[in-house]
Amino acid sequence: MIEELLVAVAGAAAAAAVYAGAAARVVKQYERGVVFRFGRLRNDVRSPGFTMIVPLVDRLHKVNMQIVTMPVPAQEGITRDNVTVRVDAVVYFKVVDAADALIRVEDYKFAVSQMAQTSLRSIIGKSDLDDLLSNREKLNQGLELMLDSPAMGWGVAIDRVEIKDVSLPETMKRSMARQAEADRERRARVINADAELQASKKLAEAAEVMSDQPAALQLRLLQTVVAVAAEKNSTLVLPFPVELLRFLERSTAGPTGAAATGTASGSAAGAGEAAAVTRPFSEAYLRGAADAAARVEPVEDLTGASVEPVPAEDGA
Repeated sequence: MIEELLVAVAGAAAAAAVYAGAAARVVKQYERGVVFRFGRLRNDVRSPGFTMIVPLVDRLHKVNMQIVTMPVPAQEGITRDNVTVRVDAVVYFKVVDAADALIRVEDYKFAVSQMAQTSLRSIIGKSDLDDLLSNREKLNQGLELMLDSPAMGWGVAIDRVEIKDVSLPETMKRSMARQAEADRERRARVINADAELQASKKLAEAAEVMSDQPAALQLRLLQTVVAVAAEKNSTLVLPFPVELLRFLERSTAGPTGAAATGTASGSAAGAGEAAAVTRPFSEAYLRGAADAAARVEPVEDLTGASVEPVPAEDGA
């Protein structure tokens, strides 16, 4: 009798152990458990930790509540200003209602992926190229709003959407590079012109000061000479001030003018005598001239009839 009782107790214990093993479940911290009993949803969502279900009756589905990072495949499209681009993005979302994520949509990850691709194509067609390149924050917000509206009905919340890269054709890249170079060159010319204008104003003010104080020009000249000499050049170009030449001209104008007046009067008095006096030639000069004339042969008259050439005789 006792043996039969022990066997029954052992059998019950084994059955309880099997039942407990089949009914015991563990839900992790980042998961939630959704129980279906005979295919019907149980209202209670199992929280993280140890939980029990009815074997062969209940089915426990664990739903991940972490933020999911999903890359959106690159989508080609034509912008509003007729430029062909290729844009890819990334979507961050998470499940906020585990029951809706299982019941309302077959595969919420696939649904979010397809919705993200469709919304990205729509954003490309509605935007200009400049907006895609420089105003991405606004486009990201637009994408998030387009995805969040249907996703809330699936128990999914869109955390954020980011456009990763915008690929342009090579011809467009070259055109944009030329435009940027031209703009930078324009700004450089404007800056140079502004600098020249400011420098000209300062130089004009400096010229006015130097015109009032001539010594300032001499000091500036000496500073320039010192700056050039500091370079250790083999040739030193020293500018000669024009004022010094004018000073020398004024200082020598008086004596030179008086001497020129005296010379002019003396020349006018002796002009008659100089005209009457003739310098005699030497005998050696006269003999040399006679010998040279004797050696010169007389030239025949070259104005006569021309001489016809004599034809050669036959057989010569």
